[in-house]
Amino acid sequence: MNRKHFHSLPTVIALCAVLFCALTVLNVPHALAADGPAEETWNDLRFDLFGDDKIADGSHLMELETPYRAHDAAIVPFKFTAKPGVKLESVAIVIDENPAPLAATFTFGPAAAEHSFTTRFRVNSYSYVRAVARAEDGKLYMIRNYVKASGGCSAPASKDMDQALASIGKMKFRQISGSAPLGETVQASASPAMSKGVAEGQIMIRHPNYSGLQMDQVTMLHIPAHFVDEISILHGDRMVLKVEGGISISEDPNIRFFYRAAGPGSLSVKASDTEGQAFSKNWQIEIGS
Repeated sequence: MNRKHFHSLPTVIALCAVLFCALTVLNVPHALAADGPAEETWNDLRFDLFGDDKIADGSHLMELETPYRAHDAAIVPFKFTAKPGVKLESVAIVIDENPAPLAATFTFGPAAAEHSFTTRFRVNSYSYVRAVARAEDGKLYMIRNYVKASGGCSAPASKDMDQALASIGKMKFRQISGSAPLGETVQASASPAMSKGVAEGQIMIRHPNYSGLQMDQVTMLHIPAHFVDEISILHGDRMVLKVEGGISISEDPNIRFFYRAAGPGSLSVKASDTEGQAFSKNWQIEIGS
């Protein structure tokens, strides 16, 4: 190699490196993309879920907290928060790559103190997850995150079938604002939030929420889909939150929410599943000092 070629070699190597990097970026696998995959799946879903309605960026109205890499794909935590003063009619959670992408729709009632909630979903593969909110004026707004998770919809249930079915429909309620014991009557100590008539509660419903993609570990046959499809939370006779869900809601549905608690009253939960079973429970709420 003569001196001329030798001096040009670093330039050639540098140019090759730039070209290689460019090609790599153009062909980067979806799972490794910095901002997740392209929007092909969403573009296919969007019309089926929301028709021709315009969907604007909602980052100034709400926040969605999810792990970037899920610890357990079968119970991925989702925390949706409407910013102070924002009033929403409903929020649809969409998980693009799940077998049933519309994971659940949360509709806020007149007894909802804040239009926010926390729950858990199954995520079946690396996917964008979206919160699409309908404001009180009917307009749609969206925010999205990217979650790395795999196999959430087909992950084995944590209990055997007999055990799961024996406890199906049992419910618990926990008052987040106080340190009250669980039971038929919940004593909740006053807090700054409750002094403004706002309380945070949590409901837990025993249900295997079979997705139809899981296998019985004994027979090695698929377990038929059997899941909670509707949950209504009421304070007195006023609706706090209604949840319409599908196979993406995790086993033993668990929802945290905010409600107006201006004095004593009752909190009740009514739920139904795809087998036509109905479950309900009522708790008396006593707000102490």
